[in-house]
Amino acid sequence: MTDPQLPGWAVPPPEGFTADDLDHLADLPAHTELIDGSLVFVSPQQDFHSVIVDLLVTGIRRSLPKAFRVRRQMSVVLGPRQRPEPDVVVLRAEALTGPDVTAYQADDVVLAVEVVSPDSETRDRERKPQLYAAAGIRHFWRIEQNGGRATVYVYELDPATKAYALTGIHHDKLQLSVPFEIDVDLTEIERL
Repeated sequence: MTDPQLPGWAVPPPEGFTADDLDHLADLPAHTELIDGSLVFVSPQQDFHSVIVDLLVTGIRRSLPKAFRVRRQMSVVLGPRQRPEPDVVVLRAEALTGPDVTAYQADDVVLAVEVVSPDSETRDRERKPQLYAAAGIRHFWRIEQNGGRATVYVYELDPATKAYALTGIHHDKLQLSVPFEIDVDLTEIERL
């Protein structure tokens, strides 16, 4: 028997939650993710996290081809029991079906970006990249803080192994030609 003082999501069903459940659970904390059928609650963000996400979204928007859109902190359905919320996603423009969308499908995502926080190191470095790769998301960036500055680890999906391969590590400048041309001055974080 459940405690009437606890919200319905405090006790998971025996088979775990599903991606669809996230839209229907009352009073669920903001930015709750679903990883392997379990709810994951996000700790308050550190300033670095917020600023680097803003810097990336602005930089990506400046050079984004018309066929794509960039969003921050929107969940992505990777499977029935997987609905993480990347810090930044680039998706195909046709995936935008209206203002009430709460999640995107993995097939529409071109790039997923995670900014590593102390409470999410294992998820951001290991589990989420595994899930994104298994879902076929071709590009993944992981951002780490090093003394207040950003280091961006860039990965591309290897179609033969269905795993990410590291294609570059960027410290002061993020300059890439795939999945689209981008040039972001990472040192700008010091002025924000």
